[in-house]
Amino acid sequence: MAVLTIPSSNESIKNPAEIKKYLNDRGVFFDQWQCEVVFDDSASQEEILQAYEKDLKPFMDKGGYQTADVISINQLTENYEAIRAKFLAEHTHSEDEIRFFVDGQGLFWFHLDHEPVFNLLCEKGDLISVPAGTKHWFDAGPKNPFVKAIRIFIDMSGWVPHYTESKIEEKFRQFTVNA
Repeated sequence: MAVLTIPSSNESIKNPAEIKKYLNDRGVFFDQWQCEVVFDDSASQEEILQAYEKDLKPFMDKGGYQTADVISINQLTENYEAIRAKFLAEHTHSEDEIRFFVDGQGLFWFHLDHEPVFNLLCEKGDLISVPAGTKHWFDAGPKNPFVKAIRIFIDMSGWVPHYTESKIEEKFRQFTVNA
């Protein structure tokens, strides 16, 4: 179940309809899909994509998305600290960043103009689309990370991060997924 938090006002929103409205009002697409398939760590990318093809195909066709893959991060992920550091720095992308969480969890942070910084804890079944050009960062947690998500792209080169160098994310380091 997703949780949206605004640290500066100590506010949390747990109701999915309220989360969806909050995000949609700010241009961030959020939805929740049925996530009935349970995968073990040996599940291939093809198996996971095929299991959700009935939802993925219409979504991708409607949005003009061309490709999808699966990212899987867990405590056995090699060089996790380096991977985490890359995601933790505030950045933008030249295309939408879309993730459908088939298992695990991760924390998306948003730094929108004229808004307080907020985050969204995404978990199994959550679909988020961060619009191109949106300042954000992501945290899978400092220890025992677990994320299994489908990534959707128009062109994978659009996912290259463009770091803002603002360092705003440093103000929120104490707020982590699995602290």
